Amino acid sequence: MTRIARYLKPYLLLISGAILLLFIQANADLALPDYMSRIVNNGIQQGGIENAIPMAMRKSTLDKIRLFLTKDEQSLVDSAYSLIDKNSPDYQTYLSQYPILTKEPIYIRKPLDSSQIKALNPILARGLLTVSFLDRVLADPAQAQAMGKSLGFDFSKLPPNFYQMFANLPADQRAPLINAIQSRFKSMSESMIVQMSIAAVKAEYTALGVNLTTLQNNYILKTGGLMLGITLISVTATILVGFLAARVAAGFTRDLREAFFERVSGFSNAEMEKFSTASLITRSTNDLTQIQMVTMLMMRMVFYAPIIGVGGLIRAINIAASMWWIVAMMVIVLIGIVISVFSITLPRFKLIQSLIDRLNRVVRENLEGMMVVRAFNRQDFEEERFEKANLDLTRTSLFVSRVMVIMMPLMMFLMSGISILVIWVGSHQVAQTSIQVGNMMAFMQYTMQIFFAFMFMSMMFIILPRASISADRIADVLETKPTINDPIKPKHFPEPFKGLVEFKQVCFHYPDAEENVLDDINLVVRPGETTAFIGTTGSGKSTIVNLIPRFYDVTCGAITIDGIDIRDVTQRELRSKIGYVPQKSNLFSGTIESNLLYGDENATEEELQLAAEIAQAAEFINTNPKGFQAEIAQGGINVSGGQRQRLAIARALVKKAPIYIFDDSFSALDYKTDITLRRALKKYVGKSTIFIVTQRVATIKDADQIIVLDEGRVVGKGKHRELMETCEVYRNIALSQLTQEELA
Repeated sequence: MTRIARYLKPYLLLISGAILLLFIQANADLALPDYMSRIVNNGIQQGGIENAIPMAMRKSTLDKIRLFLTKDEQSLVDSAYSLIDKNSPDYQTYLSQYPILTKEPIYIRKPLDSSQIKALNPILARGLLTVSFLDRVLADPAQAQAMGKSLGFDFSKLPPNFYQMFANLPADQRAPLINAIQSRFKSMSESMIVQMSIAAVKAEYTALGVNLTTLQNNYILKTGGLMLGITLISVTATILVGFLAARVAAGFTRDLREAFFERVSGFSNAEMEKFSTASLITRSTNDLTQIQMVTMLMMRMVFYAPIIGVGGLIRAINIAASMWWIVAMMVIVLIGIVISVFSITLPRFKLIQSLIDRLNRVVRENLEGMMVVRAFNRQDFEEERFEKANLDLTRTSLFVSRVMVIMMPLMMFLMSGISILVIWVGSHQVAQTSIQVGNMMAFMQYTMQIFFAFMFMSMMFIILPRASISADRIADVLETKPTINDPIKPKHFPEPFKGLVEFKQVCFHYPDAEENVLDDINLVVRPGETTAFIGTTGSGKSTIVNLIPRFYDVTCGAITIDGIDIRDVTQRELRSKIGYVPQKSNLFSGTIESNLLYGDENATEEELQLAAEIAQAAEFINTNPKGFQAEIAQGGINVSGGQRQRLAIARALVKKAPIYIFDDSFSALDYKTDITLRRALKKYVGKSTIFIVTQRVATIKDADQIIVLDEGRVVGKGKHRELMETCEVYRNIALSQLTQEELA
């Protein structure tokens, strides 16, 4: 993926926005279990009371608590509360909330920050528990005696006016009782002490006249409302991330597709030989689809999953550190599964792409060569070839699918097992007052979040290799540099353009070939002349004309037009001077008109009609009810070979080029049409430089110059009559086609 990452640069802002939204979404999702824990712990179990620092206390209660505090603790508590009595300016404000004010003063808690709450919580929790405990034993002598036996202090001997007497005792005489009571708290965690003190806070609120049901409902509704708000934020972030991910993935793939098409369009024949047509089609469709899908998933999961995984791990350990080993065990098992699946599927994903190429190649060959297959009765053979390619792809795909099918139930089984383990271990710890029920539930939710984060990452580790292979296949094409390039400082043909073409000691060999296809070609072709190339099969006839529009570049020597080396001008300027009719007449899906306008999109109807008449195509065009609007199928398969050739010639004539190349473009024409077309052609393009490649001697008898090629060398040059006398190769070709009378 890194090889094509540069195409993501235009989308960095959108990606940054998506990552920011993912942080918001992840933090919102991570906050929900904590709020759920608060509802269970504080809202349900503690009646809506969050801590051991009451919002208000009777003066008598706080005075009792102060008896069991150190001076520093007393100072800290005093700074947290304000005394309200009948003389206070806020008396009427608090009277409706705390009816006890009519009987005695109360202390109202001041606004506190988190650090003050953290410091006061255990102090007041121990104080409230101590006072609550003493109030119970003073009210029940039997309970006092039982408590005394377990603590080593006889509480039954405490007098009813204990607090008044205790306040008057010196500190050293108060110490034994305080130590006896405080010893009960040594084996408990601060969180459990705070939780146990909630009953005392509730009792104090009841004494103050507070409606506990309303307090509990308000807390649950407030916390539930916050959860709904956080969920809404998470949902909004999820939708926005999905939108941005889709935009980036679609735009990224569109840019890759454009770059891919542009690069392939600039390939010379040498580069096209490196990649099969079937492979290029697969790369521009299947591979790019894989990249688009993974790009979207990466933005939605690859960034989100680590945040959830790490954040959930930190929060889970903070909320129930004693169960950290469950998370560690789960992560180790998940990593083992991911590594196993990754090592099994990666080689198969590499194989799948090549098998798709192979299947496309077989299908393409069968569709294009269907008539040949039928003519030779090779349907059974081709069906077997397709069946083998199809079965190989199917088997490999099924293997990968089976791995994925096995993986999902395995993951779900692991998730269920982890849930049961958390509940089993957590319930024991709840029974031992090590953690609260809400904390256990939150820990389980964080564990599931961690699990799903790792599962998402494991899915990406499985999908990413296939996308990486697809990305490499796309990058291979994008990084293939065309061997034929425009010069940095291009020259221009002189005006007026004449079309004088000269080959100067030209030689050529195909890429990676050891021997030359053409050797020492020296040739001058003047404007207004027709130069024909003829020779044995494989002698280099088509190759030599393909050098003129730079479909290949010469290996040595030079080709000049009007004295300018064709490598010194841009390909666009060079090809704008050439009307080219290829050996294989390619037509494009559309109409006859759209195909002819390929030569010149601004051509008029009269110019199209004239070109069709010269190319001897007007007759079959005009007899069609739709005329120039007649449909042409892809590749021109709905017209005959001769009609296809004539339309290709007409397309080149529409261009009105000063140089024309006809690469065996008359082979599908009958002799009468061939003669008529060449006569019309001579009249219409008589001032142009014309190159004709052919196997027919009759087609080139009247050419101004005939070049005879044999094994890449010029073995004859001249007019028809001269060559019949001086060139044995030409004479043998001519005599094999025509009689002596026809050759005269």
